[in-house]
This record gives sequence, structure tokens and C-alpha cells, in this order.
Amino acid sequence: MNKPSTFHSPTFSPLYRQIRALITRSLESGEWGPGDIIPSESELAIRFGVSQGTVRKAIDEMAAENLLVRRQGKGTFVATHNDPRSFFRFLRLAANEGELQPSKSVPLECWRAKAGPDVARTLALEPGAPIIIVRRLLCFANEPVVFDEIYLPGELFPDLTLDILKSGTSSLYSLFESRYGVRMIRADERLRAVSADRVSSELLQVAEGSPLLLVERVTFTYADKPVEWRRGYYSTQNFHYHNELG
Repeated sequence: MNKPSTFHSPTFSPLYRQIRALITRSLESGEWGPGDIIPSESELAIRFGVSQGTVRKAIDEMAAENLLVRRQGKGTFVATHNDPRSFFRFLRLAANEGELQPSKSVPLECWRAKAGPDVARTLALEPGAPIIIVRRLLCFANEPVVFDEIYLPGELFPDLTLDILKSGTSSLYSLFESRYGVRMIRADERLRAVSADRVSSELLQVAEGSPLLLVERVTFTYADKPVEWRRGYYSTQNFHYHNELG
């Protein structure tokens, strides 16, 4: 007796989601780069053969996810990490008292290695693939607050060195975007409490064994491709992790 066939219905995608995918494809290909203005809604409607309302709905969703930025009276632009407002999108840090002071990134080390099992799995690489490891401090008003250990796919950042990191005047993500064309789109984070070991205690200027917040982040670019694994050790003496929900 033959078993009945199993049929899988095709996944339905609303029209505006299809338009969103087409716009994203243009962003990914570099047709419109970070900071560029994109065509108007009416122009995109003609290009894709849909209504202006469908285009608007796609853009609204992309703007809500910080892929695009609407500017009143000017148009819609591709989001960029060079925009100072994007800094705290990926850094949920607040001072216990007063306003957060301007930050300073202090690169400490940058070297090349081969991906071990954990890094390979996290960054979707083959074991042994070339990677770059970066260590840096993030300071506020000269107080070291975050010690980051960052793992990057070597092929995406072919000439990254400590000198290049030290010469940068903007954020790491701005450097990755402008020099290497790698735009960080979204991130997944996990938080847990840890004790400061010898290295982190010296760098963060806290006693060994002091409580720290470990924030593990995997950052993705277009097409959900992982391009960074970051382990950040946060000193919470004068700062706290803040995330507004709702």
C-alpha cells in the first residue's frame, strides 16, 4: 500500500515584504550605500510595479529596524554607523548618575589566528579558517568601563591591523562599514554575571573577583550572515546595562 504523499504549501509572503526584500537586495549589492538617499516612494513604486502604499509599508518596516532613516523634507536614507545616533543602538549602557560622557575606544591588541570550534560555529566558518582577534577598552571620562574581545572573519577584514584601529576616529562599526563595506545590521546578545579574572581586573581597574557583566554578542550583516562575535566585560561600579522595552 502506498503511503500518501506529503505536500508542503508554499510560504506566503505579503507583497510589501517582497518589495522589502528587493530593496534590501539593492542595499546588499551596494546600489545604495550607507548614508545615500534612496529613490522616492513614487519612483520605487514605478520601478517595482506596485502601489506607492506598498512601497511605503516596506520602507516603514525597514526604518523601524534601523535599515533606513526617514528625514523630514529630505527623503529616505540608508542608515549609517557614522550617524552618532546609531552608537547606542548596539551599546545599552547608562551611567548610574548623570549623563553618559563621550566614549573613547582604546585598541589594545589585534592578531590573526585560526578559528577554533566555538568561533567557527558562531561565525559559520570552517574550523581553521582565518580569523582576526581584537581586544580593546571602551572608556568614559577616562574610566575603563568595557573590555571587549572581538572575533572577526579574516576574509572580510583582510588588512585590519592594530595601527588601523588606533588611527580610527570613529566607532569600530563605522570603520568596518567605511573601510571594509561590512555593515552591522542586527545583533543577538546574551548576558550573565561573571567574576573579574586577573586580566579583566587589571584592565578595568577593579579588584580581582569583582562582579562583572559579560555581554556576548553575535552581530549580523545582510542575509543574516554572522560577521562578529564579541565578548564584552562590563564594569558596573558606576554604570548599568539599560534596555527600554515596549
